Amino acid sequence: MSNPSPTTNRAPGATLRVALVAGEASGDLLGAGLIEQLRARHPDVEFAGVGGDAMRAAGMDTWHDASALAVMGLSEVLRHLPRLLGLRRGLRARLIDWRPDVFIGIDAPDFNLGLERTLKDRGIRTVHYVSPSIWAWREGRAAKIGRSADLVLCLFPMEPPIYAAHDVDARFVGHPLAEMLALEPDRAAARDALGLAHDAPVLAVLPGSRLGEIGRLGEVFLDAAARVAAALPGLRIVVPAANAACRAAIDALLAQPRFAAMDVQVIDGQARTAMVASDVVLLASGTATLEALLAKRPMVVGYRIAPSTAFLVRLFKLMKVDRFSLPNVLAGRTIVPEFMQEACTPDNLSAAVLRWLRDPDAAAALQPVYRDLHLQLRQGASATAAEAVAGLAVPALPLPTTSESRS
Repeated sequence: MSNPSPTTNRAPGATLRVALVAGEASGDLLGAGLIEQLRARHPDVEFAGVGGDAMRAAGMDTWHDASALAVMGLSEVLRHLPRLLGLRRGLRARLIDWRPDVFIGIDAPDFNLGLERTLKDRGIRTVHYVSPSIWAWREGRAAKIGRSADLVLCLFPMEPPIYAAHDVDARFVGHPLAEMLALEPDRAAARDALGLAHDAPVLAVLPGSRLGEIGRLGEVFLDAAARVAAALPGLRIVVPAANAACRAAIDALLAQPRFAAMDVQVIDGQARTAMVASDVVLLASGTATLEALLAKRPMVVGYRIAPSTAFLVRLFKLMKVDRFSLPNVLAGRTIVPEFMQEACTPDNLSAAVLRWLRDPDAAAALQPVYRDLHLQLRQGASATAAEAVAGLAVPALPLPTTSESRS
């Protein structure tokens, strides 16, 4: 049977084809959830593209593994650029030949947006799942994304209005982490898992999941933790390491004599458990701040970028927001202290951590704010995204109502 054009309605019983490309572990999980929900609506759907173990387990034919796209850092990207460009050329040809009804690029904008643009020009419906942070950087990029994607699926509620100003169809679907994390985290269980006393003050320190972040923030964060420990006897400090390379970098910093007196426990992974177990989290800006919010923990956020990059950001006024950490952006006001660039110092960070530790009423006042934000993000992301994608790919088919799909 020949495949009808993806821009026309499928005949009853015809197979729906969906192509997806995910380049990181987080995208693989998003893709798996989307595949499962789409298959629940259309059992005969075919899935193919680039994904990891989760998307394979959900039933996708993986032409390439997601790890082929997982490249971090400018020098790493440049070294792999010929391979990545060759992979994209081959993938583009195969997708055009396979002729999916819809193509879904999951995050990885540098790889996916160009691919989406080519496929869209060929009459294939395109979706970009996970908006780049246009609310913080280069808002005008929304129009460019719209030229690549027929539909943008957004994890945060402040994103669709930005796209709407550029006549781009964007939908807020919620954040899958809000489904995964309990509304009432079990701190006692988390402490038991890490061997921490229930009555000990605990500070979780997360200087980042990449070596570059640890290089810029690790020593600053540990200096801040040392100041807190000096002011608060009995403090336990837990430092999750994202991988073996990060653990080696953290261990090298902790080997310095000035950190010898600290009670530090470095753990492999388990960042979420460490957050739930803690009284306060000191962490780098990024998705981890959202996890700390969902874990309902008071936090202090710091970040530093390379000085040359910071100079260009200021010169060209690239940063468009006064607040940069996700809890503050989502709340629309400053609910947690954040320190960027020159303000990200051991003195500032330690003082902010101590304020949380010494003011339990302030920490308690955060809880209803965190809960409201958690509920706002808990929209049944995979089901909501599947409804939007199915409506784009097969507009003539009746879809389950929102309430039915989430029952």
